[in-house]
Amino acid sequence: MTSKPQLLFVSPRFLFPMNEGGKIRTANTLRHMKGGAFEVTLASPVPSGHTVHAEEIAAICDHFLSWPSPPTSSLRRGLALFSRLPVSVATDRSAAGQAVLQTALARQPDVVVVDFPHAAVLLPTPLPPASVLFTHNVEAEIYERHARTATGAMRYVWQNQAGKMARFERRALRAVRRVIAVSARDAKALQQRYALPAVDPIDTGVDLDFFTFQPTERQPAIAPAGGRIVFTGVMDSPANIDGVLFLLREVWPLLTAARPNIELVVVGRNPSPALLDAGRGLNCRFTGFVDDIRPFVADADVSVIPLRVGSGTRIKAFESMAMGRPVVATSIGIEGLDITAGDHYLRADTPADFAAAILRLLAEPALRATVRQAARQRLEQRFGWARIAQQFEAICLRAMQP
Repeated sequence: MTSKPQLLFVSPRFLFPMNEGGKIRTANTLRHMKGGAFEVTLASPVPSGHTVHAEEIAAICDHFLSWPSPPTSSLRRGLALFSRLPVSVATDRSAAGQAVLQTALARQPDVVVVDFPHAAVLLPTPLPPASVLFTHNVEAEIYERHARTATGAMRYVWQNQAGKMARFERRALRAVRRVIAVSARDAKALQQRYALPAVDPIDTGVDLDFFTFQPTERQPAIAPAGGRIVFTGVMDSPANIDGVLFLLREVWPLLTAARPNIELVVVGRNPSPALLDAGRGLNCRFTGFVDDIRPFVADADVSVIPLRVGSGTRIKAFESMAMGRPVVATSIGIEGLDITAGDHYLRADTPADFAAAILRLLAEPALRATVRQAARQRLEQRFGWARIAQQFEAICLRAMQP
């Protein structure tokens, strides 16, 4: 019996709990690749107490290699500002991780997958010929968009980090045989930005069994002065902080003028002091960390994605759509997802348009029904994780060809 080719998958983050978009995408892709064309070894840092996730790790790979997660502190991040690397990459460096991966590479895996450009800081150069970089964003673009919205000294900081990330991202992407992007839009942007010969796009997926469609709305009728909207995301992420501040400061007054009792629920860990201050005195609740976002999404009338910065694709959009909650999103909030504004969600970029879209959904039950049913149908047709894993596996097999 011929053994399967060996695939070494290097992640710069421990994948559990699956509470961030990148973790969700990577873990679900690996889960559906297990038992397929490759024997998969996952390598990643691990935090203390990681053994509680032993069953989840076993479900996504055949073998697991690890090293202690690098320490995180404000001091370490502050010192990293003076590194030639962007802060998010410099803080991923680990001598222990490099030693583990040197040993793994000595076994000559058939394919090496680098998850996020950040993981390249852990690997030697040159990489084996059959190497793939799975990039979930156009990383430098995130910093550039922050620089455009920032003011004062922070604008300089973001501009400085953007330059460092562009240089690092270019080197990392050019060092591998194939690059995988999470959308056709990102694939084109990366190819043009870094003069790459080709970039393979895959779709963003959603667990349609986990995020089950809610056949009815949370209440038979929405009170004329009320309604509940929800935002889900990691609330110490700069992109999410900026988006929720935009919602609270610029959109919320327009909403409450029409519906004084409207509610906002923000679901996600570590809401920043700036967010808590902005929400004080408003009909706004920050849940902090939750084990399961589904009850909060199910208990809302509309899901919102008011992002003005970021890159890649937003899995949170598909999770809400899968559950049958109509979505209002900015262009960046829905960027890269192959769905249609007006059919599967409502798109709005200015405060006035964003408020108007929410108010329209709250006032029109027929529109809510049409949008939520069309979105779920679209996801069922194309965006299950098994299909995305097949796309990913096929690219890795092609990487083995000279």
